[in-house]
Amino acid sequence: STAPALITFENLSKNADQYEWDFGDGNFSNDPAPKHRYRSSGNYEVVLRARKGRRTSVTRKRLQITQPLDCMVEIETEYGTMLVKLFNATPKHRDNFFKLAQEGFYDGLLFHRVIEGFMIQGGDPESRNAGPHQMLGRGGPGYQLPAEFVDSLIHVKGAVAAARLGDAVNPEKKSSGSQFYIVQGKVYTAEELDRIEAQKGIRYSPEQRKAYLTIGGTPFLDGEYTVFGTVVEGLEVIDRIAAQPVGQGNRPLKDIVMKVRPVQ
Repeated sequence: STAPALITFENLSKNADQYEWDFGDGNFSNDPAPKHRYRSSGNYEVVLRARKGRRTSVTRKRLQITQPLDCMVEIETEYGTMLVKLFNATPKHRDNFFKLAQEGFYDGLLFHRVIEGFMIQGGDPESRNAGPHQMLGRGGPGYQLPAEFVDSLIHVKGAVAAARLGDAVNPEKKSSGSQFYIVQGKVYTAEELDRIEAQKGIRYSPEQRKAYLTIGGTPFLDGEYTVFGTVVEGLEVIDRIAAQPVGQGNRPLKDIVMKVRPVQ
């Protein structure tokens, strides 16, 4: 199995009264036949202690979880976890986001700007332990990244892209070093897409058009902000977060805290 891996364990000790599973990664369960998610690659020894009265039988099994071929991170929130694939076509953004995740940079930060039908934004270091009326969205790690625009990477629902300062002060469209947003967007009609293509002077492939017509997204942002990843599991988490009530500056009234971990 490849990380992150959800493993369903089969229990052959049917007659016991009590079960104790040790998954080998610091997690435990008392379910007779549990499911467990391994976030990291490695060799694990799984131990099952099945008890009946005073008798205990112990079963051990080796489990190998291999590294994913793609560069992956998990974004964990109270509304669920999103598994994100980072694109090799945007190596500067890929490496930067992965490094920040490894360092724990994002842990405890907020999704500080949430607009239903548009996107959810986070990654401002000033949002850690921010007061309820604090204006957020200006913070960063002290550097920007050069834009990495790739025609094949578009703002469909689930796209992960870099936030940035506006064109007036940032004509090169450089990305924030840490702030990012995840697209929710809306479904477009063929006529709307035709207009966007004409305005931008671009031509979507049949697959890209189909994505905007069925899954939806924010095509008006294409070529303006660097898309560097996509949510491959947990699209419903975007919808849950986007539905939360917001106050001034589109900040959620209840803090939405993130934890970002590399999948290695």
